[in-house]
Amino acid sequence: MNVFPDFDGLSGIGDLRTVAGALLTFVLIVAVLMLIVSAITWAIAAAHGNYATASKGRVGVLVAVGAAVLAGGGVAWMNWLLSLGQTL
Repeated sequence: MNVFPDFDGLSGIGDLRTVAGALLTFVLIVAVLMLIVSAITWAIAAAHGNYATASKGRVGVLVAVGAAVLAGGGVAWMNWLLSLGQTL
């Protein structure tokens, strides 16, 4: 038995997919830019002995990596849930 959501059941679902894809792209681009800026800040601050700013740069790097993992992992998780639903 194949159970799969009816993605064509609502009008405008194609537009919603386009918006969701654009938002995912935007989140990933911002995460990469934040990663670059935070890594540069962390490196410069650590080289000059400013450990308070270096720790903020390190937190920025971790937040950027976490955001990229969550944004990218959300698609994989949703696909896993859809395939799991077919096996029930």
